[in-house]
Amino acid sequence: MAKSQLNVSIVHNASKKLEISQEQIKYKRISKRKKTFNSNYKKNLTASIFPLPWTIWPYEAKILITLIGIWSILGICILGSSSWWVASREMGNWAYFLKKQIIWTIPGIGLFYFVINTNIRSLLKFSRIIFYILFFLIFLTNITGITVNGSSRWLVVGFLRLQPSELIKPFLILEASNLFAHWNMIKNDKKLISIFSFGLLILLILKQPNLSTASLTGILFWVMGFCGGVKLSSLCSFASLGLITGCISILNNEYQKLRVTSFINPWKDQQESGFQLVQSLLAIGSGGLFGQGFGLSMQKLQYLPFMYTDFIFAIFAEEFGLLGCTLFLGFLAVFSLISLKICLKCRNNYTKLVAIGCGVLLTGQSIMHIAVATGSMPTTGLPLPFISYGGNSLIASFFIAGMLLRCSLESTGFIGMIYTRKTPN
Repeated sequence: MAKSQLNVSIVHNASKKLEISQEQIKYKRISKRKKTFNSNYKKNLTASIFPLPWTIWPYEAKILITLIGIWSILGICILGSSSWWVASREMGNWAYFLKKQIIWTIPGIGLFYFVINTNIRSLLKFSRIIFYILFFLIFLTNITGITVNGSSRWLVVGFLRLQPSELIKPFLILEASNLFAHWNMIKNDKKLISIFSFGLLILLILKQPNLSTASLTGILFWVMGFCGGVKLSSLCSFASLGLITGCISILNNEYQKLRVTSFINPWKDQQESGFQLVQSLLAIGSGGLFGQGFGLSMQKLQYLPFMYTDFIFAIFAEEFGLLGCTLFLGFLAVFSLISLKICLKCRNNYTKLVAIGCGVLLTGQSIMHIAVATGSMPTTGLPLPFISYGGNSLIASFFIAGMLLRCSLESTGFIGMIYTRKTPN
């Protein structure tokens, strides 16, 4: 009996040792695979020009960078088509505006690359300084700015012509994210200072006057505030105040009043105040179903003013017709959907709000531009992102697109982790 018990215990101990040795072998294999994976990941990370290897990018990021590339190339083509006639007549070089836009595209792509390789947290830290510098420059435009078509929106710095109201757009998103990410935890005095700053900024932009950018800024703050948890009653109060301020601005500026009245009935004074909108509608209507063909627009032969900036969509509609316009609107819908998916996958409030702001600004500005060209909104100067001529708008668009892509990359959790702080900004 004792012998049999001894034999059982020996067998049991031997089997236990075998199990332990097998577990050790298994553990060594797993740790070896983990080390191999980590070393390969680090090699891929250092070899890649992006912050993450392409193979581990989220599918939203892959789609987004493809859409941004298509949008940029499409913009260059449409600008070249819409501007060659006026460039050859006024500048003596058919590619004058096209060349300048391509030159601005190079630093735009460089800035895009810089942003996608920079943590959102780092951008949030230095955004306030640049925000207030551009805030001051917007103030200066009301005093010493160049007046073009009744608006003082530009400053000349050396050989550069700056439009601070365009350049400040990415930093509006970052500052609004800083404010609304932890709205309920921020002290009331800080809330009041931030809201006062944003309100004053909108008033300064209205003073230029630039009603479209002021409206877009107000919509951006409203949407980000709503997503950040601000009470709906407070948001409605701010919206009412903004609407009243806009009405006062229109009543006090003859330039804006004429645009609103011409929007209501452009055919009443089609040779003066309604001229732009009438010519835009003629361009869109003459496009028909399939368009006149690329490069074959008639309205760009200096019939339609600002055909390569504020009304470039009308030239696009004339050349590509209803089918092309529908595809472009579908493109914007896909871009909006991808922006929303990126927002939902973000791991903290900061990147969520940055993603929302980027999506709202790029698609919202595009829709407002289209609304102006089609007579759905009063005529106002608002560029179409990545397409309208202008270095300031292009730089801002690349910056915003870079932030949106960075938010998508940070949603993987491999980069840009933000840790909870006891006291928010």
